[in-house]
Amino acid sequence: MDVTLLPLVFHSHYSIPFPAGHRFPMRKFGLLAETLRELGILTDDNQYTPSPLSLKVLMSAHDKDYVQRFIRGELSKREEKEIGLPWSEWLVERTLRAVSGTILTSELALQHGLACHLAGGTHHAHPSHGSGFCIFNDLAVAALAIIESGKAKKILILDCDVHQGDGTIAFFKDRSDILPVSWHCEENYPQVKQTSGVNIAIPKGANDQEYLSILKETLPSLLAEHQPDFVFYDAGVDVHKDDRLGYVNLTDHGIFERDKYIISACVSLNLPVACVIGGGYDRNEEKVAKRHSLLHQAANQIWMNVIRLRS
Repeated sequence: MDVTLLPLVFHSHYSIPFPAGHRFPMRKFGLLAETLRELGILTDDNQYTPSPLSLKVLMSAHDKDYVQRFIRGELSKREEKEIGLPWSEWLVERTLRAVSGTILTSELALQHGLACHLAGGTHHAHPSHGSGFCIFNDLAVAALAIIESGKAKKILILDCDVHQGDGTIAFFKDRSDILPVSWHCEENYPQVKQTSGVNIAIPKGANDQEYLSILKETLPSLLAEHQPDFVFYDAGVDVHKDDRLGYVNLTDHGIFERDKYIISACVSLNLPVACVIGGGYDRNEEKVAKRHSLLHQAANQIWMNVIRLRS
């Protein structure tokens, strides 16, 4: 691997055979990889491939019975409906592989200072059930793995998906060493919000300027107050003005500036940052893939500046 290139994590199984016309844009992960290859950001020299997930690691975060029933295809119809994804052996493979990918992304961030996943951000999954297209919570599993390994003592999970990361908050409501911070549109899913963690309201219809001003008013003080030694960043693009599930009006430029600001703020403090893509919904899957690529473009720009300064 070329250590002068931004580490990126991807597996070809992230996009699986899926019912045509389904609300979840399953093709976006493969299309994101194609987009980043066209941009020259993803190459054979900086693509890291996750191994199969350790079920022991998964079950140290999630309820063992829930994990086993999902893998066996034994969830109830109500549980499947709450998740919103049709069960298949392919879904089991991609779900486990994507959680493993976020763990690998965090390990690469610890090693190199910054790394990005081409999936992840399944923040609606709770310890014992899935919800909102999220089966297992990759952020929670990876954060717990880092803490348990002793590689970090205080983790901030910075969640800029348009929806509250209710599952992540539920995981850590009784802990002080992993703090979820959620910037989300109050008038949006989930209907019942979690009250733990740090919750920062984004007004419905907020534009680039409004959104970025809220970020700049809140992020520096959060980093100063909580003094993390590791950061996860969930860069959901469902804040985009054309997103079907968003209610917020960011442009491509606004999303790029958001990502650049958050990553720069952390990197300037020498905090390792592991980035995941979060939500993004559009009937045109090519469009949503291009929106997700803004994260990797911003991270790559910061990476190249850091590399130039080091050399």
